[in-house]
Amino acid sequence: MTDILLVEDDRDLAATVVDYLELIGLRCDHAANGAQGLQLVSENRYDVLLLDLNLPRIDGLTVCRTLREQGQDIPVLMLTARDQLQDKLEGFDSGTDDFLVKPFELAELEVRIHALARRRSGQSKLLRVGDLSMDLNRHEVRRAGTVLKISPIGWQILEALMRAAPAAVSRQKLEAQVWGDVPPDSNPLKVHMHHLRKVIDGGSDAPMVETITGFGFALVNPSDRDTSDGGNVDTGNGR
Repeated sequence: MTDILLVEDDRDLAATVVDYLELIGLRCDHAANGAQGLQLVSENRYDVLLLDLNLPRIDGLTVCRTLREQGQDIPVLMLTARDQLQDKLEGFDSGTDDFLVKPFELAELEVRIHALARRRSGQSKLLRVGDLSMDLNRHEVRRAGTVLKISPIGWQILEALMRAAPAAVSRQKLEAQVWGDVPPDSNPLKVHMHHLRKVIDGGSDAPMVETITGFGFALVNPSDRDTSDGGNVDTGNGR
C-alpha cells in the first residue's frame, strides 16, 4: 500500500484530503506544522510527501530543503495558493518535485500522487550506501570517513549507482548517463569502472562495487550482501 504524509495546517482541507486518500486505498498520516512533518519523516518511510508551502514553525521550503540535505529522496508535491513563477523556482531550488496550486481537484491530486509514487526523488543532496557517502553540495565522496578522489566521469557513474542502490544499473543506462545517446567506440565504461572500483574498494576487505554478469553493475552495502545468489554476481573487473 502507498503511504502518504500530508503536512498541512488547514485542518478542514487536511481532513478532506486524508478521507479521500483513504477512500481510494492510500494510507495518509497528517502533520499540522513543519517541525512535526520533519519528525514523522525521520520516524517512518513514506512514498510521497504532500507539503504545504505556508506552514507554522517551519515553512514548506525549509522543510523540503532540510530533507534533501539529510539525504531524504522522498518525492515532494508542494501544495500552494501561490501561482507565481518565482515561488515555483524557489520550490524547485529547495528540492520539490512538483507543484499543485490550491484550490485543486482531488482527482488531480490522486493522479499526481500515483505519478510520484512510482519513483523516488532524484533531488537528494546526500546519498549513502553503507559507509559510503556522496555529498552533492560539497562535491565530496567519503568511505568510512576518508575523502576519496573521484574523477568527473567516475562521479557521474557513482551517483547513478548510489541512487539506484542496491538495484543494479545496466551498462547501457550508465553509458547514456555519461555520454548520451552516442557513447565512444573504445569501450570506456570498462576503464572507468576499473578505476572507480579501485578508489571505492581498493584495500578494503568489504567490496561494494559488483559486476552483474550480462547486465551491468550494482553498489551494495557489504553488510546486506546475500552470499547465496548462485554465482550471478562478482566483484571483478569484467564488463
